[in-house]
Amino acid sequence: MDTLTSETNVKTTSSDGKIRDFLKIDHICRSFGALKALDDINFSVNQGEVFSIIGPNGAGKTTLFNVMTGIHQATGGRVIFNGEDITNLEPHIVAKKGIARTFQIVRVFDNMSVLENTIVGCHCRLTSRISDVIFNTKHLKDENKQIREKCIKLLADVGMADYQNTIARNLPLGLRKRLQVARALATDPSILLLDEPTGGMNPTEKEKMMDLINYLKQTGLTIMLVEHDMGVIMGISDRIVVLDHGVKIAEGSPEEIQNNDLVIEAYLGKGFKDGAAES
Repeated sequence: MDTLTSETNVKTTSSDGKIRDFLKIDHICRSFGALKALDDINFSVNQGEVFSIIGPNGAGKTTLFNVMTGIHQATGGRVIFNGEDITNLEPHIVAKKGIARTFQIVRVFDNMSVLENTIVGCHCRLTSRISDVIFNTKHLKDENKQIREKCIKLLADVGMADYQNTIARNLPLGLRKRLQVARALATDPSILLLDEPTGGMNPTEKEKMMDLINYLKQTGLTIMLVEHDMGVIMGISDRIVVLDHGVKIAEGSPEEIQNNDLVIEAYLGKGFKDGAAES
């Protein structure tokens, strides 16, 4: 398989026309003082797949998401996205490039409506200028109308059409997490990073989130997932990477991962093969 490089912008495609190595994590390191949170991490994500990252607490999963999105600076290696080196770019630039994310701890604007929260996600795509705001131009009015219509449709797509006027603080956890997804989708991403999307949810909420992720995959969106629930991971992932203490210890299909002795010892537990995984 050919690799993507920022120098040549080479891209290879599979038989279905999807880009291979759509996202390439190339020898990524991140240190906090003497602590190596990420140590020489390598893997590639293909366009259109659901790619999951698992591992025990402190393995470096969220830190990796933070490096990919510019929240943390890499201390070594590169992040290559769609043929371009985006290592250590500012978060708002990464978002404009087409990478959006949600957070493990829900971050929404509690005093704004669901629709207003979603509209915020569109701001990185605005074309109106300060002069349009000052003079309240037709361009500004047209763009605001288009954004509103887009976000109303987006909320319908994620199953929140009935909540668009609800104040965000009044939503239960499952819908707050779904709102995070909607706001991320409003940035028009090519790849969506979901950090613990089902954490704290009840079984019904988890099932609905899995349905949403599968729906988004069907639209062609590439999805990366950090998740502790192995029932969710094994049910929706195309491929999985396993981290432990900042080091990649395995990569493969769900079947390969759940039968990997090193992964079982480090994370899954000996009962996993016998159906004792957390659901």
